Amino acid sequence: MTTTTEPATVQEPRSSGPQHVDVLIVGAGVSGIGAAHHLQEQFPDRSFVILDAQDNRGGTWWTHRYPGVRSDSDLFTYGYRFKPWRGPSIAAGEEILNYLDEVIEEDDLGQHIRYHHRVTAASWSTEDRRWTVEVTRGDTDEQLQFTTDFLWMCQGYYNHDKPYQPQWEGLDRFQGLVVHPQQWPQDLDLSGKRVVVIGSGSTAATLIPAIAQEAAHVTMLQRSPSYFLAPPLTHELAVTLRQLDIPEDWTHEILRRAYAAQFNELARMSLEAPDELHTFLMESLKPLLPEDFDIEKHFTPRYRPWQQRIAIVPEGDLFAALREGKASIVTDTIDTFTETGIRVGSGEELEADVVVSATGFNLSAFGDVTFTVDGEPVEFPERVTWRGIMISGIPNMAYVFGYFRHSWTLRADLVSDLVCRLFETMEAKGATMVVPTLRPEDADMQIRPWSDPENFNAGYVMRSQHVLFKQGDREPWTHMAEHAEEMELLPKADLDDGTLVYR
Repeated sequence: MTTTTEPATVQEPRSSGPQHVDVLIVGAGVSGIGAAHHLQEQFPDRSFVILDAQDNRGGTWWTHRYPGVRSDSDLFTYGYRFKPWRGPSIAAGEEILNYLDEVIEEDDLGQHIRYHHRVTAASWSTEDRRWTVEVTRGDTDEQLQFTTDFLWMCQGYYNHDKPYQPQWEGLDRFQGLVVHPQQWPQDLDLSGKRVVVIGSGSTAATLIPAIAQEAAHVTMLQRSPSYFLAPPLTHELAVTLRQLDIPEDWTHEILRRAYAAQFNELARMSLEAPDELHTFLMESLKPLLPEDFDIEKHFTPRYRPWQQRIAIVPEGDLFAALREGKASIVTDTIDTFTETGIRVGSGEELEADVVVSATGFNLSAFGDVTFTVDGEPVEFPERVTWRGIMISGIPNMAYVFGYFRHSWTLRADLVSDLVCRLFETMEAKGATMVVPTLRPEDADMQIRPWSDPENFNAGYVMRSQHVLFKQGDREPWTHMAEHAEEMELLPKADLDDGTLVYR
């Protein structure tokens, strides 16, 4: 490992030629900021830039600005391992942005971030041992080039510009307003409006209580129910520890372990005792719902617990809106939009002034960047993952993909640890190139889809399987392990087992 103490500086790119950096990080959200912290801490003499297509930091927390936007994971595990979280367990989007701002300021990362820089293509040359990255800057469409020894993709996993929007029958007849949470108009006034929110996931559960007090009425229209969990806004243990004036970094680590253990147990139960977990989730909701509420119809999913993400409803605020009559739930299919609302399969018409399409997003493979290796286009569906961190046959490239069932950042920290260990290994070997490569003994390996539907089958995953890379039937060509397994597996992963070829 290098010993230089002064961080490397990166000059603003000029149009006259490509700018070279040791490491190029794509994405200035939670993953990219975390990767930059670990890189700078362990390799302070390596130059790097962070490129982001958006006009500010934060990724999803900058894109999503709908009312009530908040985390659907606790912030003690969603926050970084290295940066104590001092607020409530569930936090608003603005609070998370403030937290990221503190990391950027404390690590002086602002000088390395280039906003309005959209990566469009990345080409690897084995002869030159580097990537050439094509970038479009700002609204001017100025074309720039960066070159880098190592490409670290931290752009997240969905398309920020094009949310998933089903084309319903009669949509063009509707005289009201249709909005998607990912593209929320900041001047939208819902006072006295009848609102129908289509969807049953975390976004709908977050949005409805936030607008229910303002709107005349909010109807949650769902084709099928989701599982919900209604934890307190702040863990009682956090309250106790702060009353005892325990240092914040101790409190952070204790709560981080407590929440991780809780969700590890839920993940275990979802696989080993799904009926028991289903009963627990249903029973926990009953006291929060209106009397005589049809929990079987409106809150009993068609899938086992955690085949899709469990939506977090802190303090049960969604259910409070139902009890107060400010919101209601209709479980049915959409027959057609009408001039004044939506007619569902039963024939009932839901009157609406505003329809919110909380229908999810479109998954994106590496930001839809075009990749080539030595002049040959990379077809990701023909390749397999290496531990959910690298891709077979693609040199000097790593990516961050978090957990579905646990907080994203728990895995982002683990991935950064392994990538930095990979840098150490390359340095020790005098290698300038590392390529995940299938071994002869992997020739008979069964190729499996990116996500096994029996494991995780959310709509946005199933819609996008065809554009995503695959996994194998054995390590290290698998991914989507649970956190309890990976926290033991990744720190000990053998980087010299023959699946990584160094040159």
